Amino acid sequence: MKAADRRKEMLHLLMSEQNPVSGGALAKRFGVSRQIIVQDISLLKAGGFEILSTHYGYVLQQTPFVERIFKVRHSTEQTEEELNLIVDLGGMVEDVFVWHKVYGKVEAKLNIFSRLHVKQFIEGVRSGKSTELMNITGGYHYHTVRAESEEILDRIEKALNDRHFIVPEI
Repeated sequence: MKAADRRKEMLHLLMSEQNPVSGGALAKRFGVSRQIIVQDISLLKAGGFEILSTHYGYVLQQTPFVERIFKVRHSTEQTEEELNLIVDLGGMVEDVFVWHKVYGKVEAKLNIFSRLHVKQFIEGVRSGKSTELMNITGGYHYHTVRAESEEILDRIEKALNDRHFIVPEI
């Protein structure tokens, strides 16, 4: 894995974690030394990311990314197209959630930001290990999507709308 890709994946991991992530855990996950992790964290900080170093590990304090929630509906067969559309336009699919009439909000973290992650997610679903959350609400579901700018989110929203994935507000 290239250093830039490692830092990008590290950043997305820190974004998704509620608890601090230790340098040792990051080093093990990415197959590098703790010193490389320290250097990567320094570069991320220099890039504008507020990462706090605690004795428990690293915590992302604030991110320069913006986010938007999209209410969408599509078939299971269109899931891959939907996710690829988002990541191809520069978005990261942080999560998926549904509003169930009995259980309330049911949510799963996704952290999908590349076609490789889309492929891995689709393979996991198609392997029969599980089914998509949208199946319990007739295809309706929500995604929290992060991007570097509102303009990117606008392009993602337009593309989702052009494919008739966005659920019109009533």
